[in-house]
Amino acid sequence: MSQFFQIHPENPQQRLIQQAVEILRQGGVIIYPTDCAYALGCHLGDKKAVDRIKQIRRLDDKHNFTLVCDDLSSIGTYAKVDNQQFRLLKAHTPGAYTFILPATTEVPRRLLHPKRRTIGIRVPDNAIVAALLSQLGEPIMSTSLIMPGEELPLTDPYEMRDLLQHQVDLVIDGGYCGMEATSVINMVDDVPVVVREGAGDVEYFK
Repeated sequence: MSQFFQIHPENPQQRLIQQAVEILRQGGVIIYPTDCAYALGCHLGDKKAVDRIKQIRRLDDKHNFTLVCDDLSSIGTYAKVDNQQFRLLKAHTPGAYTFILPATTEVPRRLLHPKRRTIGIRVPDNAIVAALLSQLGEPIMSTSLIMPGEELPLTDPYEMRDLLQHQVDLVIDGGYCGMEATSVINMVDDVPVVVREGAGDVEYFK
């Protein structure tokens, strides 16, 4: 049975943030709000938790997972970025974008696309996420909370609890945060490519 925390979207309660981070550190799977939709998250290095998320969403090994970061200062640890790419990232973060980049060896192989060795990087504009990441001190492994057979993410935390209370360890109710997934920009090659149009404005990348 999952826990259910109601966390203030602008002034997150530090006690609840600490408890949520402890659940992550102990291998838990959480549902949490971002700046455009709710997401599933777990500790970066926990294989069992990643497998649980794959099972919930029925994902195969070709799915590109995303590392949710608090800022770009640690991006060089997990992704290979040149100066031009970094300037682009800086201009569009925080925001509703996922950037696909070549991964470094710091990223566990099981999180990568098996052929392309890429990883998604995301810096959401959301106070709850910022508080979680600050307390955790490293990225959260994440994917949008889109159920199998659906095109849009779930939006109601109570519905999430009803559906997934036996499959996740924590549902964070951070209020309504939208129902549109991120815009996905592939930056592996010299010219950025829009893979998916979502909540972030993609005109610049076309």
